[in-house]
Parts: sequence; structure tokens; C-alpha cells
Amino acid sequence: MLIGVVSDTHFQSVESGLAWLQAMQENDFSEVELILHAGDLVATGLLDFFVEKPMLAVRGNCDAYHPDLPQKRILTLAGFRIGMMHGYGAGERVLSCALQEFAEENLDVLVYGHSHQSLCEIVDGVLCLNPGSPTDRRFAPYHSVGLLELGERATGRIVNLDATDSGPRFRTGMTA
Repeated sequence: MLIGVVSDTHFQSVESGLAWLQAMQENDFSEVELILHAGDLVATGLLDFFVEKPMLAVRGNCDAYHPDLPQKRILTLAGFRIGMMHGYGAGERVLSCALQEFAEENLDVLVYGHSHQSLCEIVDGVLCLNPGSPTDRRFAPYHSVGLLELGERATGRIVNLDATDSGPRFRTGMTA
């Protein structure tokens, strides 16, 4: 099972979000079965337009209340236990706070956002995947999304959206 992972899109309008979504579904997310959004959609009306690819999301600190945006989720997909939340704090503290939120949940994978800094690494046996931001890189070196493949093992990758034909497209990959 291939899953697209995104966070911190900060779309100010449904129209701008739809244009981005269409491009992603034709390119980097063309083969995914599901999209996980780790919060800060901002234009929460986009939730109604993820029709071609189902999407599950969590509420970020910039999102208004929406009944389909819980603070965190626990999913079981392809036999893997996946925790999702937006995150809070700054710097490396974002990951440690997210891990603490799920400390008793026996996760295989943690999907989170907030920092706009992509990360794909294994911490205490949990594959931690922060896709960064495809639209607002802030201090990150490039815009990015993530891919999560669930097969015999869970494998995460960061996709550098700013890569040229000569540059590396996939920055990191980790398997748990």
C-alpha cells in the first residue's frame, strides 16, 4: 500500500488548494491509494475535494474546527499501527512531543508536521515521518512531501519537490 503524506499546506483558498491537489494527483501522488495530511490545511473546505484519493487529516494549530479534523488519530493500515498528529513546540522538540503523545500506543509509524522541516528516521523502533511542507518551506532547504509504503515493512521517503532533473528527487528513505 502506497500512501501520500503531506502537512502544512497553509492554503488560503480552496481554489489554490485544488490546483495544487490536481498537480500532485497527476505526479507525485499518482500511484497512492490514500493521502494522510498532518494538519494546517488552513482552507479546510479542501476536505470536500479529496475525491479521487481518499484523505485522512488531523487539525493543525492554524486550522479552524472541523468535524473531520481530530487533534490526533490512530489508524491500522496494512497491519501497521499509525499515529497522526500535527505537533507543537519548536525545533527538535516537535518530534519528542509527538512521540510522547503516543507513548502508550505501540506505534509502528508516526506521521506529524508543524515544523515545516522534513524528517524520516526511526526513533525507538518507530518510523517517524514529517513530510515538511510542499508550499511554505520556511527554513527548510526545499519544499517536500512524503511517501509511506506499507508492505512487509513500513518504508518512508521524503520527496524533494524542488529537485531538478539532475538533482536527487528522494532525499531520505527509512524502513522499520
